[in-house]
Amino acid sequence: MSTDLHSAIRAHVDADFDAECAFLAELVRIPTDNPPGDCAAHAQKAQQLLTALGHTVEAHAVPIEAVRAAGMISATNLIVRHRFGDGSGPTIALNAHGDVVPPGLGWTHDPYGAAIVDGAMYGRGVAVSKSDFATYTFALRALQKLAAEGVALNGGIELHFTYDEEVGGDIGPRWLLEQGLSKPDYAISAGFSYAVTTAHNGCLHLEVTVRGRQGHAAMPESGIDALAAATSVLQALYASRDALKSRRSSVTGINHPTLNVGLIEGGINTNVVPDRVSFRLDRRMIPEESLQQVEAELRGLIETSAAACPGIGLEIRRLLFAMPLVSLPGSDKLTRALQRHGEHYFATPIAEHGVPLYTDARHYAAAGIPTVLYGAGPRTLAEAHGHAADECLQLSDLRGATATVAAALAELLGA
Repeated sequence: MSTDLHSAIRAHVDADFDAECAFLAELVRIPTDNPPGDCAAHAQKAQQLLTALGHTVEAHAVPIEAVRAAGMISATNLIVRHRFGDGSGPTIALNAHGDVVPPGLGWTHDPYGAAIVDGAMYGRGVAVSKSDFATYTFALRALQKLAAEGVALNGGIELHFTYDEEVGGDIGPRWLLEQGLSKPDYAISAGFSYAVTTAHNGCLHLEVTVRGRQGHAAMPESGIDALAAATSVLQALYASRDALKSRRSSVTGINHPTLNVGLIEGGINTNVVPDRVSFRLDRRMIPEESLQQVEAELRGLIETSAAACPGIGLEIRRLLFAMPLVSLPGSDKLTRALQRHGEHYFATPIAEHGVPLYTDARHYAAAGIPTVLYGAGPRTLAEAHGHAADECLQLSDLRGATATVAAALAELLGA
């Protein structure tokens, strides 16, 4: 790409940057905590903002039965489509999610205030990933301005803004693809500015319920203690974690599988032998592992440890399975374009790596669509305070990522 074209893209991004920051602030100010997952109002605001920029916005409300099955209250997926030239070039989808984890405690800024302090905007979702609603919208706007100036572009850009990443993405990207509402040739999903993510871990969530029989605490032998049995199961699970560290991934940025128990509840009262204890576990899978092997291994460990406790009943329920993201043929074309232009705008090499998270990008890859993650943000999730108090985004990263995405898209559309 010529220096003149790089400069033109930078000029268009700079000219719209105040509007881009205001666009992002409007989105941060509307809560989209998931749970509980009541996100329709945010989608409505995003639709209004996109319409004001001249886009035709398709609003696809997910049927309430599917929404409830995902554990949410409301979800509306948005699609914006723009064609350049005769439309015979590739179609590239840009996907970001608007739902966020609840803010929690410890904030020194209003989590829905979108305050700008020392060049950074603060708020829940400002980095993960409401920022890329802005990145992708204004990258598309820069392309529209290039086309208006006579730069030849050919193909399509689609914005996919969805609202269920925090619960797995099944009624967001996966639903859009399964309904036949989009069939892109490539996809870019929300990410950070200093590396292109080409692989990520998978995730298995299981809910384990241990059942005993209640009894009086003064006579513990009159009951069957579900908590004592659950403790034996948990000890076996925690003991298995050291062995997971020996399973190393070959993907840069991904180390080994992990296991965490994140939620536990049960019992009746202090003076009653507990008759039921339930807990949920999170097992992250490296790209080299398979769901069937991991789930069978976990179930076997849980069942064996529970079987050593007489009178105990056991139920194991799968809550979520997120496939690992692996690189498909053609995804390197996205990676190289983003690396080239990112290095230009950030004046530093842009790495290629994997991350131990799971994301919506896997749904595009599962449909056979070459997919990578790239967007606005720092080098690590920790720097952004993602899923933590005082989540923030350096606005300089938003500016650079918008220009990078616009230049990569321009290249892929033939500029």
